[in-house]
Amino acid sequence: MITIESLTKRYGGYTAVDQVTFSAAPGRVTGFLGPNGAGKSTTMRIMVGLTPASSGTATVLGRHYADLPNPGREVGVLLDASAQHAGRTGREILTVAARTIGVPKDRVDEMLARVSLTEEEAGRRVRNYSLGMRQRLGIATALIGDPEVLILDEPANGLDPAGIRWMRDLLRGFADEGGTVLLSSHLLHEIEVIADDIVVIGNGRIVAEGSKDDLLASAGTLVRSDDPVALAAALTAAGITTHTGGDGALRAEADAAAVGRTAFAAGVPVTELRAADGAGLEEIFLELTAETQREGAAA
Repeated sequence: MITIESLTKRYGGYTAVDQVTFSAAPGRVTGFLGPNGAGKSTTMRIMVGLTPASSGTATVLGRHYADLPNPGREVGVLLDASAQHAGRTGREILTVAARTIGVPKDRVDEMLARVSLTEEEAGRRVRNYSLGMRQRLGIATALIGDPEVLILDEPANGLDPAGIRWMRDLLRGFADEGGTVLLSSHLLHEIEVIADDIVVIGNGRIVAEGSKDDLLASAGTLVRSDDPVALAAALTAAGITTHTGGDGALRAEADAAAVGRTAFAAGVPVTELRAADGAGLEEIFLELTAETQREGAAA
């Protein structure tokens, strides 16, 4: 339902998005990951017509967002929960949204209940909302038109643990009913739990794309030795890329048999050798985006 092809956005001599191509399918949650400044938000803004592309295309339901007959009835969008009118109440914001896109007024109460905003909270000015409440109101606004597609940038930001679980269940249910979800988040554990597909962007370019299961399965082999320096040297000499974990283990980008044969041939004793299926999304993400990490966390 979402198709991005060779999308590029330049600001003068700076390229924020560089030849980005990926898709998000119906019935699936697609996690869109990348460090700060990687191009996630710019890509999502182009999708919904807020930022013009320099080249390439971004279509939703087969059309450019601006060409959809009634975008609010087809695509639910939440890019910035703090962008809501601070002087209006939550109920007023949803009422305006309902009138704008032509849905019945009773959808307002339905959405308030769906995102667990009470009658008292709905009557407050948004300036008095917590960030978590603004996120809930933003989700209600995105859902009020009963769309087929959701495009959400950091929707769990500001939610407490119970709120994050509620968000996860809501989005999973939306996808299970055939909807398309594109979700950007820095909460990698939550993406690992909910996402079916993963797209990773760094320095404006896609660095990895595929199903979550395939991405995690590509973690390779975990190997440990009393002489990790010699082991790393032997694997590198054999053309096998290795990554050092925080606990001193090595993760090798090869199957266990190849790693074991290389260590044996080099005369390096191995104390542990197994598939690195325990490598989480966070570890893989940091390695994929190592060159763009401000803190050098993956060095």
